[in-house]
Amino acid sequence: MPRELPPLDVLLPLDRAGARLAPEPGEPALHDLYAHPAPAPGRRSAVRANMIATVDGSAQGPDGRSRSINGPADWRVFRVMRAVADVVLVGAGTARAEGYTPLTVPADLREARAARGQAPGLELALVTASGELPEGLRGTDRPPYVVTVAANPRLAGLRAELGDDRVLVAGEEDVDLGAAVGALADRGLTRVLAEGGPRLLTDLVRAGLVDELCLTTSPLLVAGPGLRAVQGPEWLEPLPARPAHLLHHDGMLLGRWLLDPAG
Repeated sequence: MPRELPPLDVLLPLDRAGARLAPEPGEPALHDLYAHPAPAPGRRSAVRANMIATVDGSAQGPDGRSRSINGPADWRVFRVMRAVADVVLVGAGTARAEGYTPLTVPADLREARAARGQAPGLELALVTASGELPEGLRGTDRPPYVVTVAANPRLAGLRAELGDDRVLVAGEEDVDLGAAVGALADRGLTRVLAEGGPRLLTDLVRAGLVDELCLTTSPLLVAGPGLRAVQGPEWLEPLPARPAHLLHHDGMLLGRWLLDPAG
């Protein structure tokens, strides 16, 4: 386990406030706090969203990327959330901006993953109506799932490049995210970690698919035109969020918020 990972102080829940979570092999304390939620009654999947935003609300730094506003505390939690997921769902624009490549589970977290009965490999599902793949995800021996639409002119080419099973058609002209999550569940991928970007997260929330939001607040002010963690031209119906826990390190706050999509 990398030595640079920092300790995290518990602020919430109150009955654990003041506890310090030092890095440890396998991260059992964080596995407990960040156990992936089970599907709600009547649902086949559980969707957790993970985002970061500055104190003034930007989900991006001046370079247009989230990497420039995160830090080692966020990274420590991020790697555990990925390790407990079956599949990471991400928009193609975010995958390009952040330089996504095929995903791996950190070596020190693989034993706990196996004990949960999860497959050793972490899958990636890319949402793209155009079918344009980021360069870092082309020509690899671990191709992503591609969530796209029937009207996509690249559909035949995607199937030839990736294989029929890796191309998920969800909708005619607009991506139907409910159908996409269902298609992933058909493949046994029921623990979904949505990593954005903000517009994809907004569409997932609007569709009532997000069960919880893990939001890191970075102790930075950036102003500028950066997107918010949830971004869209229209108001959402206000969706209450209940705090499950709040962690802290060096000014960075790591919150886990429970949502009620049905509500």
